[in-house]
Amino acid sequence: MRIHVLGIGGTFMAALACIARELGHEVEGSDHGLYPPMSTVLERAGIPVREGYRAEHLEPAPDRVVVGNAMTRGNPAVEYMLDEGLDYDSGPAWLARHALLGRHVIAVAGTHGKTTVSSLVAWILERTGRSPGWLIGGVAADLGTPGRLGSGPHFVIEADEYDTAFFDKRSKFVHYRPRTLVINNLEYDHADIFDDLASIERQFHHLVRTIPASGCIVAGGPEVERVLAMGCWTEVVRLGSGAGASGGLSARALQPDGSRFEVRATEGERERRIEVEWKLAGEHNLHNAAAALAAARSAGVDLEEGAAALRDFRGVERRLQTVGVAGGITVYDDFAHHPTAIRATLEALRARTGGAARIVAVLEPRSNTMRRGVHRDTLGPSLAAADEALALDPGGLDWSLAAALGPRARVRPDVESLIGEITRLVRPGDHVLVMSNGSFDDLHRRLLARLSGEAAP
Repeated sequence: MRIHVLGIGGTFMAALACIARELGHEVEGSDHGLYPPMSTVLERAGIPVREGYRAEHLEPAPDRVVVGNAMTRGNPAVEYMLDEGLDYDSGPAWLARHALLGRHVIAVAGTHGKTTVSSLVAWILERTGRSPGWLIGGVAADLGTPGRLGSGPHFVIEADEYDTAFFDKRSKFVHYRPRTLVINNLEYDHADIFDDLASIERQFHHLVRTIPASGCIVAGGPEVERVLAMGCWTEVVRLGSGAGASGGLSARALQPDGSRFEVRATEGERERRIEVEWKLAGEHNLHNAAAALAAARSAGVDLEEGAAALRDFRGVERRLQTVGVAGGITVYDDFAHHPTAIRATLEALRARTGGAARIVAVLEPRSNTMRRGVHRDTLGPSLAAADEALALDPGGLDWSLAAALGPRARVRPDVESLIGEITRLVRPGDHVLVMSNGSFDDLHRRLLARLSGEAAP
């Protein structure tokens, strides 16, 4: 079958394209302005991508068009697809039918940590010889690809609450029918499609209603309890933040940066304690580790086995990833774009570098929720752990980014002037943390080139 993927550069759709290719289909796609890591993933997989959404990209007619949720009415390719009566499907529906049916699906949902927890669960299953499939919105160093079919009975999927497609406004995750569900946490996000937190919680409860009684739900915090209180028919494993949670798991830091921690698990009347030393940092990642171990345990992985796999895990691209060092200045890339994630990432870097080193935070407020000003009251405080803060003003905001960040922050109108300001500000020994859920116009590479005294190509 020849499949054309509209919006193939998105994290979900690129991973889906890799799985479709593995299933033996001829796969191609269209998108606009691809950037790493997904552009690299598609290139390595040998999947051709056409720039833009021109109608002729669908000529001759493919056997099926898989439509990404970024596609809207008025898009030339979408209009042509509808006018010509081409066979089409949403990404989640296609995946559910062709890759998830009959599998033990482990879905990782929640506002924060989905990519990391999904990657950890997939790695634990892979490391313990279970050959899982996965679809994850990022690239873990140990997994190599965001999407794989796998030969074992388990499939790990990052379960996003965003809507499915222009013709299906349900959350994507209702298509997956998981047997194990992780709800890592819940906060208000995606202001472009959800009116409030209550509307998000209703979507999560729709997902809870699909989990079989013989399955498992891993609940990551008190805010998840409101969803479960709407009705729950499945065993719940709760994650604690300090001492071992009754009937659940918790993780406690043994080093300030979280690089060594203790897992505590309650199994019946017995409590187990296991020490783990790993390469990740931050209190939030201890919570992620506990969630991953609980999910893996539901798939039959003993706690000791799971903990041993965590020790080898090398992390996920764009999650406090070191991009390079130039002039004694270390530059990091992180996907953080919500105040809670921004704060957690900065605190993790602070714990890793210590109190003496300077941290320079650089932020692109790119998400729809951020641009609408939903987080303007919490954005400034989320940068408190940084010594210096800079931000790109994207323009078109009906609120003041400079006022929201406060007098300590520097706001610039374009990336070039932002790079110039960073270059003037930093000194050897500094750590520059760049945070965006987009490409940020390749700021990382351009900054490193400037710091090295080279001209960025």
